[in-house]
Amino acid sequence: TAANIVWFILGVIEILLAFRFVLKLLGANTASSFVSFIYSFSRIFTAPFDHIFKVTSTTAGNTHSVFEPSILVADAVYALIAWGIVRLLTINREY
Repeated sequence: TAANIVWFILGVIEILLAFRFVLKLLGANTASSFVSFIYSFSRIFTAPFDHIFKVTSTTAGNTHSVFEPSILVADAVYALIAWGIVRLLTINREY
């Protein structure tokens, strides 16, 4: 059904954002093609929220760790949007 498609798309977006969050937090090497792909592809979804909070970063040795709260905000907003769309799609079934 259409609701399942919406939940599937949300799942893909949430997984991409989770990868981005963890990779940034752990200071993943941006020279890696996988890391570069995740950053560039997920940037589409985080861009609207990038300047809501300041980004916190720290460096320990060669590792540059970044905490981006905007990724967590994007997670929540997209989940709420998907929930709203599914509610609209299923509203006729309830009545």
